[in-house]
Amino acid sequence: MTERSIMWFRRDLRLNDHPALAEACAAGEVLPLFVLDPTFADCGAPRSQMLRACLARLSASMGGALVIRTGDPVDVVPALAAAVHASTVFVTKDFGPYGRLRDARVADALRADGRRLRGVGANYVAEPGTVLKDDGKSYSVFTPFSRRWLSLGIAAPLDTPSAINWIDAPSDAQPHAEDPSLLAAVERWPEFQRAGLADYASQRNLPAVDGTSRLSAAIKFGVVHPRELLADLDEAIDGHRVFRSELAWRDFYADVLFRVPRSAWENLDQRFDRLHVDTDAAALARFELWCRGATGFPIVDAGMRQLAATGWMHNRVRMVTASFLVKDLHLPWQWGAKFFMQHLVDGDLASNNHGWQWAAGCGTDAAPFFRVFNPTAQQERWDPDGEYVHRWIPELGTSAYPAPMVDHKVERVEALARYEAIKRVRPSA
Repeated sequence: MTERSIMWFRRDLRLNDHPALAEACAAGEVLPLFVLDPTFADCGAPRSQMLRACLARLSASMGGALVIRTGDPVDVVPALAAAVHASTVFVTKDFGPYGRLRDARVADALRADGRRLRGVGANYVAEPGTVLKDDGKSYSVFTPFSRRWLSLGIAAPLDTPSAINWIDAPSDAQPHAEDPSLLAAVERWPEFQRAGLADYASQRNLPAVDGTSRLSAAIKFGVVHPRELLADLDEAIDGHRVFRSELAWRDFYADVLFRVPRSAWENLDQRFDRLHVDTDAAALARFELWCRGATGFPIVDAGMRQLAATGWMHNRVRMVTASFLVKDLHLPWQWGAKFFMQHLVDGDLASNNHGWQWAAGCGTDAAPFFRVFNPTAQQERWDPDGEYVHRWIPELGTSAYPAPMVDHKVERVEALARYEAIKRVRPSA
């Protein structure tokens, strides 16, 4: 009798370069499964829409065979495995705090029924926890991490299995029709290679220019694996090397979260637990202006409006808006991180929240506490002609646009005073 297994898809919504799927297919017949987990029901409209589009694309690529079930995976997966007599459930390993706990519980439930959960491969170039110093310790600074990360070598992408015997089973739902606008980034890579990658180093910080790959959401959902991108890079070209470094940052932040799970929503550097932040009614009112893109600082407001309209924000502007929230408005970084996770189509817990901690000065490889972005200077440097801010703020320059809500020079002094009060405490992680 042919062995049966389940391929439980999560953030790996593709058939090509998929080690877990390759092993499942080699074992015999495969039931392709995606579980709509209620834990993620409130992940925000942009990511929900992107997920539906990715599922539609995946199902189409397998001739409509994808089975979608709704419920707690701890209940759904073992029950389906029993129903189709699958001996093994294959998954791409999950290294996030929730995913690790969920998978441990699913594995226990399967084991109790004589079945097993088999984790193969990762959504990262290097599995979190495997990039180590010579003494076996982990890295706390990006640059040495990236050197070791690169020295480990990058595996070649795998081809799509030549023959897949899908198992039919009832599905709770059918994927919505694929949305070409949401998945345009998947087709963008060849174009970006031709027209933008070589100039990436000089163009990536200019928000008015289409100088980035826009692949972050596709990578987030595993429609494309970073290995596939790295395989196309040329070490001799500066733009290619800088792009590779950005992929290393993604692995680095995943490694940090794997090592210190509490850092998802807590200060990695616990000295910052003592930092005075504002949380009163006035603080909430300031936060609301930031969310609406009505601060009176054009580059901040343009970024927030771009986010609201598109589910995406240019990375340079993400840094500026984050710095403004924590260092000009003195608000908790967690407020901004949560807002971004609700509105970003590419919202990734490790990258988003540790990026916020970088801006706040409390994370690994953090910006020094005394680095306070001047939003006006940032705009003058990165959007000198005002093309980006005028694109998103049509009323700019008229009486309809508000005056700056704070005096940056005054708030910079206040931020430095607050940081000075805690900086002498021994750092911790």
